[in-house]
Amino acid sequence: MSRKAYNAKDAVAVGPYSHAVESGGFLYLSGQTPIDSNTGMLVTGDITAQTEQCFKNLTNVLTSAGMTHDDVIKVKVFLTDMKNFHAMNEVYEKQFSKPFPARTTIGVKELPIGAQVEIEMIAKRS
Repeated sequence: MSRKAYNAKDAVAVGPYSHAVESGGFLYLSGQTPIDSNTGMLVTGDITAQTEQCFKNLTNVLTSAGMTHDDVIKVKVFLTDMKNFHAMNEVYEKQFSKPFPARTTIGVKELPIGAQVEIEMIAKRS
């Protein structure tokens, strides 16, 4: 199996992993937390601000692979508080056009660096 790794200069990795790996025409994006690449720090603020930063980071990774949100086919969202589902969903809906990608939203106890949200995606090259 061959795979090609992508690392975006405007996204931060907090461990030994690639931002994305492409194999067989699919791009598997690692989960992005709301880290501001300019400061290297977690974005402060509510779930809206943190979700927006996750998508900024994911967009940077997609762009580094020559893809866009229109290429995304599956999304996984991890929330530390399911009470934030509605506010996260309002940001999420603005990121994609219909038909929306398939999605799973999972409530978790905690996320790295104290994040309230982490988002990962799978995209398919046209």
